[in-house]
Amino acid sequence: MSQIAPRQIRAARALLGWSQAELADKAIVSLSSVIRLEKGQGTTTDIYFRVCQALEGAGIVFLPAGRRGEGVRLSTPEM
Repeated sequence: MSQIAPRQIRAARALLGWSQAELADKAIVSLSSVIRLEKGQGTTTDIYFRVCQALEGAGIVFLPAGRRGEGVRLSTPEM
């Protein structure tokens, strides 16, 4: 997994309609950890991966930086 930017975490959470507290609950981390992560402040690798896994498990796809910058999208279910 490439480095996910704080703004991608915020955008992914917003796309799902989750509050910071909901993301913390789903990732099994503290609310203060989510707040620090979204502000780009220091966090552990474990917290980073838990948050990313929770978002990806809910259908988020993190798009790598390109000419237009990084992004996020919600995956479409396989039919």
